Amino acid sequence: MGVLLAEPISALEPGINAMRDPVTAYIGLGANLGDARAAILQAIQAIADIDGLMLTRQSSLYATAPVDSSGPDYINAVVEVRTRLKALQLLARLQSIELLAGRQRPYRNAPRTLDLDILLFGNARIDKPDLTVPHPRMAQRAFVLLPLAEIAPQSVTAGQLQAVQGQAIRKL
Repeated sequence: MGVLLAEPISALEPGINAMRDPVTAYIGLGANLGDARAAILQAIQAIADIDGLMLTRQSSLYATAPVDSSGPDYINAVVEVRTRLKALQLLARLQSIELLAGRQRPYRNAPRTLDLDILLFGNARIDKPDLTVPHPRMAQRAFVLLPLAEIAPQSVTAGQLQAVQGQAIRKL
C-alpha cells in the first residue's frame, strides 16, 4: 500500500508562485545502475526537499525488467506531490536531482543511475520540446501504471492495467 504523508500544504515555501494554486503532480522514478533501491529512496527524499513542493504520497517500490532498454532490472516507484512550481520549473529541479545522482544520457533508453519523469501535472496537457505531459509512454508501461494505480487509482483505467498485464513486475 502507498504511503500517505501528512504535512500541511502551508509547508510550501510562501515566496514561490504565491499567487498560484497548488497543482497535484505525479512523478515516476526509475533506476537500474549501482544501488538502484538506494538511489530511488534518496531521490524521493530529494524531491520532498524541493522548495515550493510537498510530497503527499509515495508508492511501494517495484522491480521490473528493462523495457526498450538493457542492463539489470529497474527499481521503480511513483510519488504524488502538491506544488506551486510551474511544470518546467519542476522539470528543472528533477533534472538537477538526476545529475546529482550521476545521470548521463548517452543514448535514448540507456541504463541509468536515476530517471525522474513528470507523468501528470494536474489536468495540464503540455507539448514542449523538453516536456510532454501526460507522459507519452506511461500507458504502455506496467512500471508506471501499477505504482500510479496504488497511490492514485482514479488516474489509471482498468483497460490500461489490462493492456500491461503481461509485463513482468513485482512489488518489493
